[in-house]
Amino acid sequence: MSDSSLPLAFPAPRRDLDSAAGRLSLYSARPEGAGSGLPPLLLVHSVNAAGSAAEVAPLFAHYRQQRAVYALELPGFGFSDRSDRPYTPRLMTDALHAALAAIQAEQGGVAADVLALSLSSEFVARLGCEMPQFIRRMALVSPTGFSGKRRRYGPAGGVVGPAWLLRLLRWPRWAEGIYKTLTRPAVIRYFLARTWGSAAIDEALWRYDLLITRQPGARFAPLYFVSAQMFSADINTLYEALTFPVWVSMATRGDFTDYQGRHTVDGRSNWEFHAIDGGALPYFEDLANFTRRLDPFWA
Repeated sequence: MSDSSLPLAFPAPRRDLDSAAGRLSLYSARPEGAGSGLPPLLLVHSVNAAGSAAEVAPLFAHYRQQRAVYALELPGFGFSDRSDRPYTPRLMTDALHAALAAIQAEQGGVAADVLALSLSSEFVARLGCEMPQFIRRMALVSPTGFSGKRRRYGPAGGVVGPAWLLRLLRWPRWAEGIYKTLTRPAVIRYFLARTWGSAAIDEALWRYDLLITRQPGARFAPLYFVSAQMFSADINTLYEALTFPVWVSMATRGDFTDYQGRHTVDGRSNWEFHAIDGGALPYFEDLANFTRRLDPFWA
């Protein structure tokens, strides 16, 4: 059963989806009338100490007026199963498999469009390589895997983080204390300001993050994230293997403005990169400008 003390991330029908990745939380809505005729759209939040579907709330509100739209909460986050277990790229990808299979069955078998934030871009790319028939087009907002000088062409299914760091962070004597420190109100505000590249963060998201981080089991998945156990060692191999159209939003402010690795795919006909004014979640700042840039890609 879901935690009844946690309010919805936004006003929309939400259901639990049983899967091999555990219980998954899936929001959904569709427009009244015929809509735009576009296929369903799946929105996937980022991974951090306080991830949830609240991170895609403006996009959900925008697209529910046009087409069937879904928002998945990944394992360990939001209303999804937050039990103590390994939180790996494989688990996250399996959750996407289950969500997209359910959406495809519900929507007459058509491939969906997918929009993913930050690290979730890596999970969606892995699924796109494994099950390309699930995805028509993919939009990545501030994706990981392109920063710095070193690209990741490591072993298939491998992760970036060392196992010893995960063991250290999960040591029972201090694991809960580490998470509580990471999720103090001032610390969450600090990291959101780095994401925005400005102190003018979205206050509603900050308040919801405070609630999310105080739910039972909320610390388990983030500690895998902090120890880099969710970052794929082979992500650039996966990105370069994608064949369907991919649209990328690059921040111009904040901590996520380094895309020097884009040259590995920038020359490919199915990839397009867009520098959109703002931080790593620019649609919170100017939804109209963001969707004006993205909507032609869907059409």
